[in-house]
Amino acid sequence: MIGTKLPRRVILSPNIEPRASGKFPRLLILHYTGMETAELACNWLCTGESRVSCHYLVDEAGRITQMVGEEMRAWHAGVSTWEDEVDVNSSSIGIEIHNPGHSGGYPDFPERQMIAVSALSQDIVNRHNILPQHVLAHSDVAPGRKIDPGEKFDWRFLHAQGVGHWVEPMAIVSGVFLQQGDCGEPVSALQGLLKMYGYGIDINGQYGDRTRVVVEAFQRHFRPQRVDGIADQSTVATLHTLLKARPAAVA
Repeated sequence: MIGTKLPRRVILSPNIEPRASGKFPRLLILHYTGMETAELACNWLCTGESRVSCHYLVDEAGRITQMVGEEMRAWHAGVSTWEDEVDVNSSSIGIEIHNPGHSGGYPDFPERQMIAVSALSQDIVNRHNILPQHVLAHSDVAPGRKIDPGEKFDWRFLHAQGVGHWVEPMAIVSGVFLQQGDCGEPVSALQGLLKMYGYGIDINGQYGDRTRVVVEAFQRHFRPQRVDGIADQSTVATLHTLLKARPAAVA
């Protein structure tokens, strides 16, 4: 079983299968468990009836549990897309981070947990040559359907440890914005930028439900100070800066 050499326990999940032919880990997807305790989450992820699994679980104390070998396809992302990839499970490694989630009070992620997530993520991206912009939230690949790990997750800290893509969000100011119900070329331009970054969105010039939830997903990850689905100047400027700073793929 391929996995990290960091201290860990191993509890195998039955919910696995081979990766699709020609697929390999090029994405790292971060989740929160959304359950009361890490042990309940581990039990659920390792029970056949759940039909879900993940490669790793990090509890609030920073303990790492591996449940699926990295060579295998875990069932963690569900119906998801990123760039041109529609089988995200075959092209990713998933980390569940214990947190009760929004429905459970949504506490902060403890420092020791973030340190463990950072170390594990760094180990994974280095071994698999995963690009910084391919370290993603579950909400990035499944906007509207998922909101984890949420706006409290410290992407800035992760980036400071050499994992993921991040720029300081532009300040929130008053001014021109786009919102649900708008249409026309400015909306098409916004949709084009989001699609260029990797989000699954059509360029149709209509600021409908899909555009709103994609903007919310972007804000949760990259402009967490306000998550409202409105493309204000701060959101659009942050998106522009991210695209300009996006690392190039190494051949």
